[in-house]
Amino acid sequence: MPIPLVDLRRQHRRIRKRIQSAIKRVFKSGRFVLGEEVARFEREWAAYCGVAHAVGTGSGAAALHLALLVLDIGPGDEVITVPFTFIATASEITRTGARPVFVDIEPRSYTLDVARLEETLEREYAFNDRIGHLVNRTTLRRLKAILPVHLYGQMADMRPILELAQRYNLRVIEDAAQAHGAEYRMERAPWNPQGGTPVAATMFKAGSLGDLGCFSFYPSKNLGACGEAGAVVTGNGEWAERLRRLVNNGRADGDVHLEEGFNYRLDALQAAILRAKLRYLEAWNERRRELAALYRQKLADVEEITLPEEMSYGRHVYHRYVIRVPDRERIRQYLAEAGIETAVPYPMPLHLQPAYRYLGYRPGDFPVAEECARTVLALPLYPELREKEITRIARTLRMALRARG
Repeated sequence: MPIPLVDLRRQHRRIRKRIQSAIKRVFKSGRFVLGEEVARFEREWAAYCGVAHAVGTGSGAAALHLALLVLDIGPGDEVITVPFTFIATASEITRTGARPVFVDIEPRSYTLDVARLEETLEREYAFNDRIGHLVNRTTLRRLKAILPVHLYGQMADMRPILELAQRYNLRVIEDAAQAHGAEYRMERAPWNPQGGTPVAATMFKAGSLGDLGCFSFYPSKNLGACGEAGAVVTGNGEWAERLRRLVNNGRADGDVHLEEGFNYRLDALQAAILRAKLRYLEAWNERRRELAALYRQKLADVEEITLPEEMSYGRHVYHRYVIRVPDRERIRQYLAEAGIETAVPYPMPLHLQPAYRYLGYRPGDFPVAEECARTVLALPLYPELREKEITRIARTLRMALRARG
């Protein structure tokens, strides 16, 4: 039998009654836009993430766009992020009129390399007292923010990122689209986004450490809607109030529009479905971790494969189980012929995409991202995947490697 990369049918069969009940509730209310379902999901998601506020959006891309706008990022500004991510991370920066500045990734976590980040800040930027911002030494553009991406279910190394942001007076936006429930371990947060005394805790959820955190609830995510959906979380009440205006065409009250906004509202049906699924998220994440451990057990002795690594600072929730293999396309074809679906996230880093040729980057500028793009391969992983299927995948992968040449 084929093994799909993701099989949402299995998930929905198990919770079909709860999903149907949530949908019926919305139809009974007659409120399909905003309303109580959206408000309740926002409260529940904020509580889950450990923040004061959550604002639902129509997609993860909309969440990123709004987070940038709330920080008044626009033309003449720059935002540091990584080249190894989905294009929305960069395209929402450019949508504001700002410019993405790429920094290479760390090869074990596939997230922002803190050492390269510090080098970039020291080499390319100087503080301009007149305007009170870091300014690019070459272009005179202002650096406003750092946008780390929590990739494949694992958070970037947030403590040093936050410390650098504090040192250089920069904002931090977490792209947590693939990290629902991922956690970062530290005794005390460097600052509280709401101001005041730093927060003491042990584990911080993805999205809760930066000034704002952005999520996608695309159907295949660890917490997925039955369509497009997203959210922004923050501890800042003023930003949350503005986010609520911006998602709803800038509307403040009645027909009063304080500014131009967008039709970025979270659909009430999707909010109800997300509420139904949220109660399962922790159990699903734990099952993902168990299956990832089984993959490691089955493949640990295969020298040709680089397995995903859980960094000591956090809790990985394995949105994807991504290995690195030589001769990837041949291996992938072998698995496909055996009925095992795989994916390549992402085969071309952003700095080499035709859409970003104007930024002036060249092959070799970000060698880790480029090497990962040549070798990463996502294997099937979802809570309903059967252990015997992982055994079959591991066995077939071994056969594929032996058949090389």
